[in-house]
Amino acid sequence: MISYLRQFLSLILVTIFLYSCSTAPSEKRKQERTVTDDELDSIALIYDPKKADPRYEDFVMRLHKRSSFNGNVLVAKKGKIIYQKAIGWADYLHRDSLKINSVFELASVSKPFTSVGIMMLVEDGKLRLNQNVKEFFPEFPYDSITVKMLLTHRSGMMNYVYFVDGLWKKAKRDERPGITNQDVMKLIAEHKPNPYMKPGKKFHYNNSNYMVLAAIIEKVSGQKYSQYMAENVFKPAGLKNTAVYSKAEYEKIPADVIGHDRTWRRSVAQNFLDGPVGDKGVYSTIHDLFLFDRALRSGRLLKKTSLDSMYKPQNEMQKGHFNYGFGWRTFEDQEKKVVYHTGWWHGFRHIYLRQLDNDITVILLSNLTNGSLLRLDELYDLAGMPVVRKSAYSGNGKNNSDDED
Repeated sequence: MISYLRQFLSLILVTIFLYSCSTAPSEKRKQERTVTDDELDSIALIYDPKKADPRYEDFVMRLHKRSSFNGNVLVAKKGKIIYQKAIGWADYLHRDSLKINSVFELASVSKPFTSVGIMMLVEDGKLRLNQNVKEFFPEFPYDSITVKMLLTHRSGMMNYVYFVDGLWKKAKRDERPGITNQDVMKLIAEHKPNPYMKPGKKFHYNNSNYMVLAAIIEKVSGQKYSQYMAENVFKPAGLKNTAVYSKAEYEKIPADVIGHDRTWRRSVAQNFLDGPVGDKGVYSTIHDLFLFDRALRSGRLLKKTSLDSMYKPQNEMQKGHFNYGFGWRTFEDQEKKVVYHTGWWHGFRHIYLRQLDNDITVILLSNLTNGSLLRLDELYDLAGMPVVRKSAYSGNGKNNSDDED
């Protein structure tokens, strides 16, 4: 009887092992989220303003009054929020105030999400970094562009935003209905606009790269980008207030935070260019971006080898400190490594920074496109993060601390 029981238990263990080996990583991610994960996320979002360093409040209030910062701020260390603030208007016309859980269009801060989606397909064996775009879109007019070139902004493509905008203005088309990524891919195949340079020649930051990556996600997964990201990235990471909103799917995007120009003269209307996603189109909160950071650090979304490749500089250094990996800008100052991304689109301007070694997260989301995010040196110093600003360092790495107000 004991011998039979041992054989039975051994059979169960073997079955579980074989099932585990045969289950795609994407399915495991969906299955592995537990009630404990939700509890840990809730604990991570606990914030006691009474314990906050008053210097953060003093800095943010001065940034608001002197530099017209309008938006939400979060600073966290080692998985704990040490400061957060919502300040200003969500919609100036209606005098609606921002709330701490206000949802912002992330603009190019969407790119790290797209890169995670791509690397998930790589881990699942459905995609290779060296694959040619023509394998997914045979009519694509450019030769030798790979997935990796798109991730690292080395494709040499033209910027689809200017290209499509020119077509619409020339034809005097209705600018209200949104267009899809697949629509843009067809326009590129039809018109064959001239590229900026040969593929792989040099780094050239370009929204087309991540628009094409989102189109590839749709092609490989058989799902809309919005659905794929919700099921494979947002839900497993516990991001309950994050979604992809496209004008191609929504006549009116369901978000209350409105983008504004730099002086409140006007709100920025969304149009057909808010249809394509991947380079933009993700909407989120400061809390969900913090949880995204925690999910990446814990390995909940991707393996360490995938994350290491994403954070590895893939281009020529700028000022000896700045570079770009897979969907992340990178900054290295001696032993301190920061991965980050900025965003600027239709009245929104943001910066999202993650210091990898000391586990520091700094997030500023703004719906007023002025220069306030160029004046964060004091905040970086308070948080213990190096100054991540292109003009902050000379060619030999010396900090130009007095080059801006």
